[in-house]
Amino acid sequence: MKFSIAVAALASILGPSTINAYMTSLKMGTGNTFGRVFRISTWGESHGGGVGVTLDGCPPRIPLTREEIQVDLDRRRPGQSRITTPRNEADAVEILSGIGAEGTTVGTPIAMLVRNKDQRSSDYLDNDMNVAYRPSHADATYDAKYGVRAVAGGGRSSARETIGRVAAGAVARKILKMYNNIEIVGYVSKVQDICAENIDDDLVTQEQVDSNIVRCPDEASAEKMLKRIDEIRTSGNSIGGVVTCVARNVPAGLGSPVFDKLEADLAKACMSIPAAKGFESGSGFDGTLLTGKDHNDEFYIDPVTGATRTRTNRSGGIQGGISNGENIVVRVAFKPTSTIGQIQNTVTRDGKEVQLRGKGRHDPCVLPRAIPMVEAMVALTLVDALMMQTAQCELFENESSIDDRPNPIGVTAERPGGPKEGALHSASGPVGLRVDEE
Repeated sequence: MKFSIAVAALASILGPSTINAYMTSLKMGTGNTFGRVFRISTWGESHGGGVGVTLDGCPPRIPLTREEIQVDLDRRRPGQSRITTPRNEADAVEILSGIGAEGTTVGTPIAMLVRNKDQRSSDYLDNDMNVAYRPSHADATYDAKYGVRAVAGGGRSSARETIGRVAAGAVARKILKMYNNIEIVGYVSKVQDICAENIDDDLVTQEQVDSNIVRCPDEASAEKMLKRIDEIRTSGNSIGGVVTCVARNVPAGLGSPVFDKLEADLAKACMSIPAAKGFESGSGFDGTLLTGKDHNDEFYIDPVTGATRTRTNRSGGIQGGISNGENIVVRVAFKPTSTIGQIQNTVTRDGKEVQLRGKGRHDPCVLPRAIPMVEAMVALTLVDALMMQTAQCELFENESSIDDRPNPIGVTAERPGGPKEGALHSASGPVGLRVDEE
């Protein structure tokens, strides 16, 4: 009834012919799909038969094995250490479609499934958690939206949903590597007020990140973080922090002006991860403390490649919503896990005030397992942007002469023949620029 009223109101404003055109293309989205060209839809619940993903738009002829996907799933799975949930799941992926007999993608949808093996629904159903809302969890809001919720394990609000994202992200990671040797590395940069130090985003490796259970490549900081997490864990509480993710060798040109800016797409991707509460790109909020002169990334010509580069990277590899060929650097803030083993005040589904102590198996700190989730969402966003860029701007080759084209820009860009004659160390004075912007 309400939908009919809304359509009638639109028809009175736009006219019958216009509203009929809109109605033919109207799609009622339900929030389980991400991407425009490289597109994923995840499905399944935490305590159901399994979880998975359907990946559509994957290019054909990409060599892909189950083992390549399993690597990232193993980094995400529960039960890895004492600071992750003890739920015992192998998270073994099954590829159901989209891969040919030769072990390459065939261009059709790739369906991947991980079966649930160690769910314990009694932890939720045989106690007060069956009717009481966990504070700051999605229990109450799911009930408010749907009028019903999956009590056991939180259903779709559980981080187990991210298995599908990580599996599809592994495919995206492979495509990026093949296209331009693009690599994506995430790491824990902050636990509560303990910050990692002396980490070079140009050089940090996944091996360094995975060298300890906190997944912080700075060993001294990792020890302090682990001590803090253990203190919180043994008290029945939880703790949050920040994951930093860097994407290297990303070509310039990805992202589109206004509503589809690359950092906007990355923000949506990362903020869709369970427990994510904040997002920064480049200098982020710290950039507000600088002046324009201090914050601006000055350009220069690389004396070897002849490409346009920036001396600093406070922009985080994105300017005007478009990648500039430098490292893309983002940070995602994660709140403490909602379900804790301490008594909290809450209410029941029928509106009675009660006290609740969380039960079941939960992460005292989501950060170590959030890293492959952040990496996956960054990879998915970049592949989608890459395919959009290819479709719109690279469908036809630019036949202009080298001197008539914009100078190549970014870490991996090269100008044929090196720097343009006279490009380096120009003796001319400052170039005057009259700016009249709103």
